[in-house]
Amino acid sequence: MKKGNSYFLNTIDWYIIRKIIATFFVAIILISLVIIIIDLGTKLDDFIKNNAPIKSIFLDYYLNIIPRYANMFGHLFFFISVVFVTSKLTSNSETVAILCSGISFARLLRPFIACAVVVGILGLYLSNILIPSVNVKIYQFEQMYYKNKFVNNFIDIHIQTDNATQIYVHHFDNNNASGFMFTKETFDNERMKEKIYADMILFDSATQKWNMINYSVREVDGKNEQLTWGDRKEIDLKGLLPNDFNKILRIEQLNFNELNHAIERETVKGSSVVRDLRVEKYQRLFNPIAYIILTLIGVSLSCKKTRGGTGLNLALGIGLAFSLILLMKIFNSFAINGNLLPILASIIPLVIYTLIAILLLKNAPK
Repeated sequence: MKKGNSYFLNTIDWYIIRKIIATFFVAIILISLVIIIIDLGTKLDDFIKNNAPIKSIFLDYYLNIIPRYANMFGHLFFFISVVFVTSKLTSNSETVAILCSGISFARLLRPFIACAVVVGILGLYLSNILIPSVNVKIYQFEQMYYKNKFVNNFIDIHIQTDNATQIYVHHFDNNNASGFMFTKETFDNERMKEKIYADMILFDSATQKWNMINYSVREVDGKNEQLTWGDRKEIDLKGLLPNDFNKILRIEQLNFNELNHAIERETVKGSSVVRDLRVEKYQRLFNPIAYIILTLIGVSLSCKKTRGGTGLNLALGIGLAFSLILLMKIFNSFAINGNLLPILASIIPLVIYTLIAILLLKNAPK
């Protein structure tokens, strides 16, 4: 494809693209292998204890973990790749030769931007499609060969049994089939009709019934309220069984469509997890843009010769990349725990670093 008198991507462009992609994938593979070796060392005793097959360990578990690590460290290592390649071109005077030949700095950016767009699209695919599916396999493997499947590690469990009833327990003990800090709320046309609280609920396997311990029942009828309490009482939980308290919404296992459905469903329920879901959604959508922003910053920093050479450029670049990642985490925390809109939490760090990229581009050699 031509643009004016030059090809859209010519020989020099492909030369730069090959270097960036090769550096990026080698870095990702190496860091993944290091993490896998460390992780295997910490979990090996559990795998042996639970008789995990060697084939399953490497094919069903660690092979599926690699995409997660690639997405987790993608921004940082792509940025390092851009800085490393650009610094090498600059130290060998290749950047100067390219600019002196009449090629503009904007034209020089083309192969770098092309790489960033391709890796960004790959990031979209990983975070929205591939990683949620492999997370399901990872969780199944961990439940069978690593984590105790009879121990529920989740807290703040919300269950909606029908349109009018919501149930909550702070945490659930599978060993004793008991839930702690239990609440059941029943609504009538969005108005609370009944609220039941108990310190504990116990499941009787013989009768298949639930019993409340230290309970109180608050019944509301218009302006009239009635409060009763006691030490122990049987309660109907609409057919819920102990295993139903283990069916927790795991955001990391939801693909993009499932994430949208979960947002709609939890919004109707009035669940507190809605903000987490929205933050996750906008993270997945907007985070790939960071590849382009970091690329502009990396090229602008590294195309100028410095006394410190590649090492100084890498140090400055890694500092900026880490600060962007840290800023993203801080704003996401504000969205989850504060009043900041989830979409703004994802956009504001990108806007700030876009301005930094524009400033650096203005000062880059032309």
